[in-house]
Amino acid sequence: MDPKYSFLPKGVQPDESSPQWLSKGDNAWELTAAAMVGLQSVPGLVILYGSMVKKKWAVNSAFMGLYAFASVLICWVLWAHRMAFGTHLMPIIGGSLLGRMNFYAWMIFVPLWVTFSYTFGAYSIWGNGFLENIIDFSGGYVIHLSSGIAGFTAAYWVGPRHPHDRQHFAPNNIIHMLGGAGFLWMGWTGFNGGSPLASNLITSLAILNTHICTATSLLVWLSMDMIIYNKSSVIGAVQGMITGLVCITPGAGIVEPWAAILMGISSGSIPWYTMMVLHKKSSFFQKVDDTLGVFHTHAVAGLLGGILSGVFAKPKLLRMFYSSDKYGPGFLYSIIDGDIKRGLRQMVYQLLGAAFITIWNAVATSLICIFISRIVELRLHEDDLEIGDDAVHGEEAYALWGDGERDPPRFNRTPKIPSFCRRHETSQ
Repeated sequence: MDPKYSFLPKGVQPDESSPQWLSKGDNAWELTAAAMVGLQSVPGLVILYGSMVKKKWAVNSAFMGLYAFASVLICWVLWAHRMAFGTHLMPIIGGSLLGRMNFYAWMIFVPLWVTFSYTFGAYSIWGNGFLENIIDFSGGYVIHLSSGIAGFTAAYWVGPRHPHDRQHFAPNNIIHMLGGAGFLWMGWTGFNGGSPLASNLITSLAILNTHICTATSLLVWLSMDMIIYNKSSVIGAVQGMITGLVCITPGAGIVEPWAAILMGISSGSIPWYTMMVLHKKSSFFQKVDDTLGVFHTHAVAGLLGGILSGVFAKPKLLRMFYSSDKYGPGFLYSIIDGDIKRGLRQMVYQLLGAAFITIWNAVATSLICIFISRIVELRLHEDDLEIGDDAVHGEEAYALWGDGERDPPRFNRTPKIPSFCRRHETSQ
């Protein structure tokens, strides 16, 4: 043992398994954060997506998330990490394709998209690529904008759900949906809190801002539902929660809490408008069947978060996180400091980054879908769309009496009454 570390408690002294460059405290937090991120997908998104859809698609929707998690994990370890620098993004894309995509096509789509779409965006922003001056703390552009655009694009190529499903697609279990949403929200503590790769002030601020923005966004979305529709929608509250989580992601550790509140107000209102008003009025949006509205909850919210991060990023926090002066300042602070040119330059970077991620993912996802369509059908056959899980997997989510069968029981038959229950007439 090196004598210069003898003054330290034995538990934190460097040794062969914990070299000098590895902080045991920081490493312990990163392992915890990684576990929390895993819980976002399994069981978080698996339960959330499996519960938000119609009963006949519960197994398929949940299994798409589980398969994607496993597939991305292997791809990331074998080659994708070398090509770029999150892992729960693929289940997000699946939210746009629930209720009709051929599962075999999904199995091919996942590794191809991670390899040829996601990694390029990640390298461009996080891997010293040509967009390295963009502020993206934890993946507002790299993960959420990219997955939102990819999901919407893939939904166009796959085609719509069965007409009846598109008109009637009520959640099969709202209580479980809330449980999945809870895993997602709490897991985001590790998602944003793990980005500094240390347990420090930026980590604490990122976690605090994550919860402040999310709570604000949920309350704003809920208020909009109550004002316009006179009902407090549980599904709406979950959507507001998701938009808040996504919006704060690119700026979680580099904005002040008051800015996180403003970002929450924006993420609870602007995506609400695009989903609840603009989507219903636009013929363009109506042509694409985005099952769970991933375009609004991730693409719109991710874009919003990236732009607002460019506005509210605090110079001191940027230096602490990036250890460099080439980022920022945020546009607001550039006005305060009288250096508006630097703030405008950062805003240009943020907009260019959003444009590149959008175009790249739309093109790459389209090419991937076209390629897969030459191998297998992207969309399930109409007969399978009518049946759902039983046709795709041979399994049903709820094996209750009369469920799990292709042919429902016939209830119109006249019941046979046992002989001992019949009324016997005696001869006079």
